[in-house]
Parts: sequence; structure tokens; C-alpha cells
Amino acid sequence: MVKKRYMTIPEFARLLGISRVAVYRRVKKGQIPAVKVGRKYMIPAGQVADILSRKLSDEEKSQIDIAVRKVVSEYGDLLRMIGRD
Repeated sequence: MVKKRYMTIPEFARLLGISRVAVYRRVKKGQIPAVKVGRKYMIPAGQVADILSRKLSDEEKSQIDIAVRKVVSEYGDLLRMIGRD
């Protein structure tokens, strides 16, 4: 089996579970390293592993914690009902 050396933005978006547009924006901002090949951006496989294994900063953890608390406070009853099913 041949190892892929690059991943397309749509493939990377599916892997992360986010939209292609979100990945394109991060590439344009320089947050995700990518190489332009013709008209397409390609993400080197080594970068994919680095991005997926990156540790979260304390600020990022705090933002996630705030978002989770907000969702639970707004949708807690619904989440409990769904959990029972």
C-alpha cells in the first residue's frame, strides 16, 4: 500500500469534521501549513499528524470549557432526553 504524502483540503476537513471553508480560511491565515499545487492546496502528511496531535493551550481549553458550559446551560434538558434514548 502506498502512503499518501499529501492530503487535500476536503479530505482534511472530513477528517476534522469541519467545513472545507473553515480549513481554507485557516490555510489562508497561515494556521494550517499547506502547499499550493496548481489551483489546489495540499497539506503535507507530516503536518496532518502534527496538527492532529497538537496540545491545546490553556486559553484554548478555557474557550472549550466556556462553550461546553453554555451548551449545557441552554440545551441541558434536551441533552438529557436524547441521552435516555
